[in-house]
Amino acid sequence: MSDEELKTPETEAEEAVEEPAIDPLIMMQSELEAAKQAALYAQAETQNVRRRLEKDAADARAYAATNFARDILSVADNLSRALDAIPTAMREEEANKGLVVGLEATQRELMNVFERNGIKRIPSVGLPLDPNQHQAMIELPSDEEPGTIVQEMQAGYMIKDRLLRPAMVAVAKAG
Repeated sequence: MSDEELKTPETEAEEAVEEPAIDPLIMMQSELEAAKQAALYAQAETQNVRRRLEKDAADARAYAATNFARDILSVADNLSRALDAIPTAMREEEANKGLVVGLEATQRELMNVFERNGIKRIPSVGLPLDPNQHQAMIELPSDEEPGTIVQEMQAGYMIKDRLLRPAMVAVAKAG
């Protein structure tokens, strides 16, 4: 039997119903719209990637010295401790004045270098505890409002708008 002989009235009716012809202009317009959408999405994605890279590069420039700054903070701490340890009598001796003045000038220059590079000391004593900038180490009985910082054990620093090292402090406790 051939294909012609196998046809039933139902299959002949199905073949007779042709799909409506799609207008080529409408088809091209829809393809053009799809291509425009794809181009817009690609352009937006490219712009987002460019912005992200620019922000990452700016952050890298701004915070490149973070690790070095953390390391140099211990030098600043030791210099401050050395200056604090010099007794008043020794400061007043003529033989030691040059040494003391030199150490103080070195500390001032170090603080100026910090300032020029966006490194700022976090204020603490007399302020309320801010867990984003201070690390409470102990509570001390005090006449101050509970939660107020009464002593700074180690200075804290910010680099630009980021925490470099929290200030280690003692906080007033009630009673």
